[in-house]
This record gives sequence, C-alpha cells and structure tokens, in this order.
Amino acid sequence: MSNISSIDSLKNHFLIAMPSLTDKYFSRAVTYVVEHSQEGAMGLVINLPSNLSFKELIDQSQSNSEALAELSEKVVVCGGPVYRDRGFILHTNQPGWSSSIEVSSEIMLTTSKDILSAIGTSSGPEKSIVALGYAGWEAGQLEQEIQENAWLTIEADDEILFDVPIHKKWQAAVNKLGIDVWQLTQNSGQA
Repeated sequence: MSNISSIDSLKNHFLIAMPSLTDKYFSRAVTYVVEHSQEGAMGLVINLPSNLSFKELIDQSQSNSEALAELSEKVVVCGGPVYRDRGFILHTNQPGWSSSIEVSSEIMLTTSKDILSAIGTSSGPEKSIVALGYAGWEAGQLEQEIQENAWLTIEADDEILFDVPIHKKWQAAVNKLGIDVWQLTQNSGQA
C-alpha cells in the first residue's frame, strides 16, 4: 500500500480512464476528485449521462426551479456506483450556500437540494453539474490503480468540467495532456 505523503493529493484533479478500464462506470470516464487523503479518495464521474433529466430530478425532489424551461434538457450525470440515489452538485464558487464546501477556489460541492431551485436563475451559481452517486476509493486503492496505469491524472480544468459537452470531455482531457487519443493503447506495460 502506498503512502499518500509520497504523492501529492489529487484533490481538484481529473482522473482520466485508460482504455483498459472497461467497467460500465469508468470506461472512458473523466472523474473529478473532490477529496483525496490518507483515508482514501472520492470523486464524481462527469461524463456519464444518467437516464434522468434535470426536470425529472426537480420533480422528484419537489423543488421549484424558476429556470426549469431553460434547464429541462440539462443532463444529470452518473457520478459513480456508490449511493446512486444521492445527489451531488458541483458548482462554481458562490457565497451564500452554507451547505456547500470549497473543493478549490473556483469549485464547490454540495449535497443539499436547496440549490436545485436556484440553478439557472440569477440567485444560483453560474455553472453546475448535477450527479447521482459518487466514486470512492479506500486508503491506498487509488494510488495502486494509478501505479497499474488505470488512470492518467491532470489538474482540473473549469472549461472541461462545465463547458465541454459530456460526450467530448474524455477526449478533451486526454488532449490537454498533450497527446492524441490514438496514442493511448488498450494495454500498458512497464519498462
């Protein structure tokens, strides 16, 4: 088991799935890491659409969004296989949301549904991602997966996080590494 002190924390980084990862949640996944410490890691997959629209989520949560017509096509993502019935909202930093925790100077995370009714209005955060579930790793597990070449890592990019369409996030993240998708192989080895 590797020690987190031997590597930097990956909080506010993307995990980019290598082609060898074929699990339904992680195949070509881009995962935003919201917490990483000696106890483990937590992240949200940001490019796997769920079958639930934002309108359906609002209806289920009994929130009343003023901007519902504009946001009815907003995609809710599958954040990961853990607590898939629980919502997590990544949003741009905005004061006034006491239930939101700061992940970085630009990004906040909340599980409180009070923000749902404000998304898309002048009182809500400028940008957001709504996810159901999260991805979690026990102590040392993520570090081991990285050593086994399951993930590439890169500092998070707000544009990829919020602005790039879901189906283009993986390729955009790979390209940000300075490589083309075709350069990634299914198999990896150690020299």
